[in-house]
Amino acid sequence: MDLKKKTKEFFNYVSPTPKGIFYLLTHTLLTLLLPLSFLLLATLSSAQYHLQTLNLYNSSQPFSFLFTFVLNINPCVLYILVSIVSIATLIQGLTGKITLLNEPSSTTIPQPGLYTAWILLCTLQVCVGLGIEGSIAAGVYDYDSNDSSFGVERSLLSRVIFLLGLHETTQVWSRMIVRPVVNDTVFGVERKERWVEKVAVAASLGTLWWWRLREEVEILVVMAGVKRDELKDVEIGDLVGWWLYYVTVTIGMKKGNKDVTLGII
Repeated sequence: MDLKKKTKEFFNYVSPTPKGIFYLLTHTLLTLLLPLSFLLLATLSSAQYHLQTLNLYNSSQPFSFLFTFVLNINPCVLYILVSIVSIATLIQGLTGKITLLNEPSSTTIPQPGLYTAWILLCTLQVCVGLGIEGSIAAGVYDYDSNDSSFGVERSLLSRVIFLLGLHETTQVWSRMIVRPVVNDTVFGVERKERWVEKVAVAASLGTLWWWRLREEVEILVVMAGVKRDELKDVEIGDLVGWWLYYVTVTIGMKKGNKDVTLGII
C-alpha cells in the first residue's frame, strides 16, 4: 500500500501542475535559508577577524551603513533565530517531541502558530538577504577561501556528523516554519510532507554543503580558539557560534545513533 502511494506521488510529480512546481521550488528555497544562515554567520565571523587583523576598524576608510548593520547587528538576530531552531531540534532528538513549536495535527493550520512561523520566516529571510547583499557589496568574498579554516581542518567523520545534525535541524525548520507558511499561501490548508520534497531539500543541502558549507562552517568552531591564541578579544558571537556548531554535532550524533539502532533492530 505504501509502495502504491509513493508510485502515485511519483507520477504526480512526473506531470506536475504549475502550482505543484511553484510549491516545490518555494519550499526548497525557503528551507535552505537555515543552512545559508550558518554559512553567512561563518562568513561574517571571518570578515570581522580579517578587519581586526588589518586594523580597518581604526582606519579612515568609510563603510556603508548596510555593511555596518550586517557586520554588527545582523549576526545577533541570526544567532537568536538559529539558536531557537537548533534548541527545538535538540529537544525533539532527546524527548521525541517538540515543545517550543507544536506540529499541526489536522488539515487546519493553527493561526497563532502560523503567525509565529510567518514572523520567523520573514525575519530570517530579510537577515540572510541583507547579509549576503552587504557582504558582496563590501567585498567580503574577496578574501582567500583557502584560509577559511585558519589551518584547522576537521576530519571527514566530524564533517559528516555535522551534516547529519544540520540536515535534521533543517528538517525541523522545514516542518515547523516553512511548510505551514507555504501551505497556507499556496493551498490554504495543511498538507502532509511528501517524499519528493524531502529528496529535493536533501539534495539541495548536500550540494550546498559540498560546494562551500563543509569547509567554511568550521570557522564557527575554530574562531574562538584562533582569537584566543592570537590574544585578540573573543566576542560573544564567537562563543555562540562555537556553541551552535557543537549543538548541531550533538544533534547529528543523536540522529546517527538512532539510525544505527533502528538498522540493528
